[in-house]
Amino acid sequence: MRLKFTKMHGLGNDFVMIDGITQRVKLTADKVRQIADRHIGIGCDQLLLVEAPRDPDVDFRYRIYNADGSEVENCGNGARCFARFVRERRLTSKEKILVETAAGILELNVQGADQVSVDMGPPILEPAKIPFQADIQAESYPLDVDGETYTVGAVSMGNPHTVLLVEDVDTAPVHSLGAAIERHPRFPARVNVGFLQILDRKRARLRVFERGVGETRACGTGACAAMVAARIRGLVDEEVQITLPGGTLTIHWPGPGEPVTMTGPATAVYHGQIVV
Repeated sequence: MRLKFTKMHGLGNDFVMIDGITQRVKLTADKVRQIADRHIGIGCDQLLLVEAPRDPDVDFRYRIYNADGSEVENCGNGARCFARFVRERRLTSKEKILVETAAGILELNVQGADQVSVDMGPPILEPAKIPFQADIQAESYPLDVDGETYTVGAVSMGNPHTVLLVEDVDTAPVHSLGAAIERHPRFPARVNVGFLQILDRKRARLRVFERGVGETRACGTGACAAMVAARIRGLVDEEVQITLPGGTLTIHWPGPGEPVTMTGPATAVYHGQIVV
């Protein structure tokens, strides 16, 4: 199978974009892993597939595959790249694009040459829906890991996240602790792990260990979840600049029941073809 693709990134979180509307695409987990492999394939954190919608009221269907071949529910940086990709491929000329995902409907708004704003919908805080094993909903939770107890937030942005506050993201044990928490039994669907350093009420730094990927240079849903976890504890204002290793995202959230809005860049790197 020969596939045309575009390599894109959002703040260094990189994607292989595949148009499944104008070409026939049949992906398996093995083929996704081959494409994502940085030595024998193209290389990416995630593969994003554009399909025709099943819902007639939206513009596209958007499927997301991690580098390990697993399909996941949502990806904020990918959503911004998705918006730019479908416009550059002339699949739509709309500036407001409605997209069907496994997590629900996303509204993407193209702003200028490379900025895209995404309405991520309201965050999910009820433990059973994240999913996270806890008796009651709380602002934060104790989590036992390898004999240590950590205080974490738990949020779903269509995919599960946990957030730890740290004094300095540069020295945080992102790889070792992130890997241990990703498969913690209290997160039955595994979890993305955010390490958040709050600078002041409008600025923060973040590193994210993504399930099925490892640490990435940026994670859009992770930035949203981190801001929500900090805001429900009264630590930040309703708009925060969150800086990740790959760059900065603007996250806006008025409060419970309201949608989270994420704004940031999406960049095309190159186009090509691959046989898988």
